Amino acid sequence: MMGALREWLTSLVAVSLLLSAAQSLIPEGSIRKIASFTGGLILLTALLRPLLGADLSRLELHLEEYAQAIEARQEELTADGAAELTAIIEERTAAYISDKADALGTPVRAEVRAEPDETGVPVPRSAELWGQASRTLAAWIAGELNIPEERQVWHEGEN
Repeated sequence: MMGALREWLTSLVAVSLLLSAAQSLIPEGSIRKIASFTGGLILLTALLRPLLGADLSRLELHLEEYAQAIEARQEELTADGAAELTAIIEERTAAYISDKADALGTPVRAEVRAEPDETGVPVPRSAELWGQASRTLAAWIAGELNIPEERQVWHEGEN
């Protein structure tokens, strides 16, 4: 590879030197313009020689593999995003319950489990609560967060 690159650069330098020498020897006028144009074409041919001689029949792009890799990565990112969103909803809902419990005078520690609904959006489904059981808080959780009392697990006397 390096040898081919060195050969290509050497040929470009040689062509450039020869064209410069020829340019300086040709007198002013229309012949010099024609020689400049011809020299430019020769230099362009020398510059593009590696591309002109390339065997494109052996070129394999494997676009299907790239498309599959992109699709797999997109699915992975979608799953990671859904997991992150679920974790955020669980954390913030638990904090919301704890804040409401503090406001009601019944401090509790809450853990919430969220699951995707029919549209795929995670929503709170169940709650585990540590602290003194409160009918008022249980009713608020059922009404405000749509977590019925049968999906609320209370752990009284445990931390």
